[in-house]
Amino acid sequence: MPGEFLPARHNNRIGISSLRPLALVAALLLAGCASLVSVEKTDATAPAIPAQWSGGEGATSASAASLVQWWQRFNDPLLVSLVDQSLKANTRVQVAKAALRQARAQRDVSAASLSPNVGSSASARRNPSAGSNGNTFQAGLDASWELDLFGGNRRGVDAADATASASAASLGDVQVSIAAEVALSYITLRSAQQRLAIANANLASQADTLQITLWRVQAGLATSLDSEQARASVAQTRAQLPILQTQIAQSRHALAVLAGQPPDALSAQLDTVAAVPQAPADIALAFPAETLRQRADVRAAELQAVAALARVAQADAQRLPSFQIGGSLGLSALTLAGLTSGASLTSALLASVSLPVFDGGAIRAQVGVQQAALDQARASYQGTMLTALQEVEDALVALRQDRARLANLQAAADAAGNAALLASQRYSSGLVDFQTVLDTQRSQLNAQDSVASAVATVSADHVRLYKALGGGWQADALATPSTDNKSERPSA
Repeated sequence: MPGEFLPARHNNRIGISSLRPLALVAALLLAGCASLVSVEKTDATAPAIPAQWSGGEGATSASAASLVQWWQRFNDPLLVSLVDQSLKANTRVQVAKAALRQARAQRDVSAASLSPNVGSSASARRNPSAGSNGNTFQAGLDASWELDLFGGNRRGVDAADATASASAASLGDVQVSIAAEVALSYITLRSAQQRLAIANANLASQADTLQITLWRVQAGLATSLDSEQARASVAQTRAQLPILQTQIAQSRHALAVLAGQPPDALSAQLDTVAAVPQAPADIALAFPAETLRQRADVRAAELQAVAALARVAQADAQRLPSFQIGGSLGLSALTLAGLTSGASLTSALLASVSLPVFDGGAIRAQVGVQQAALDQARASYQGTMLTALQEVEDALVALRQDRARLANLQAAADAAGNAALLASQRYSSGLVDFQTVLDTQRSQLNAQDSVASAVATVSADHVRLYKALGGGWQADALATPSTDNKSERPSA
């Protein structure tokens, strides 16, 4: 049960000597706090961070600045325009910006608890039974201030500071994700367009072969089996066209929605066929520890742990005494005009101290709630760090292997093209059978399609690697929330 001490009220004079018993009461209450249980400070084990990336990739002095607007490295003006437009108009970016404004406003609400509260009031009362003297008019100011001696309110502000900074980092993470999604959708679109062009070219070649076969059948140089096989080959290639056309349309829709527009808004702009954008081969890799500092999601997880630690301290402060002082200053008169002249001045000072004596364990349980939340935040921070390391390693492996695969596919496509040309010439001369022509044409189509897909895959690997490395978001632009004790940053 809270205890209170209320010094006497006086008109026009405050009894300072009456505050002396408050010191005695406060000393007794503070003595009762000595047996309180301290906040648990269980530290989590930090995941092992490798000194360098696997696979022989050497790290350099690269920083987040080298990844700013990485999409410009693809040298595609339309891609740059789409990414810039999406970062401004995408609905998920707008949601993240609104969440950041909300977090900053909530921080201001928490900071207001450190300042005194001042209010004004006015009242008029009439007592008919008292005759003409039954009117009373009053106006005054009331003030109160909770002394944050044990830092509970300050810890609340620290938590709100960290939450606002985490929200800013989350906004950066959303922007990084949106830029990567735009680039991947754009690469998918250009790849489908290239594959459609390859399919149409092979379809035309197969149609020519069918016509030659029909002429040979009429001349008695080939059988109807050859003509039917040629027709089947043409029909199979033509069946691939709707699949690619669907992929092109869906990629256009995805890009338009990412840019905050209706699905068909960019159709005219994206109908023109262009090559798959290619990134330069040189990539500046930072050391793993530097990469973790560059990633917005890692930074956000760290700040959430900082906020959780501050909330533990804030909850623990509820066990300690709270002190509050307040006062009022007002005017009282029998008439409304008398408030400005001849009014009676009244003043009062209130000082109180309270300490929870018995609450059924509610405060202790609340500390346990916040401690568990801190443990969750620390575990989430560790998981985010491990996931970040995995994403970089996976992207490096994929890029390295897909480059080797592309080189082999290009060699295979060149050989398949030569084989198809030779088979067609020899078939026209009657030197090979039609089955040889069909086999070489299928091999040529498959090899060329595989090369187009592999080119897009290598470009997509670059995008995923840029995203895994931090995607251009700069952690230095985010102010670290101030704390009274730097050693209380979350152990990861």
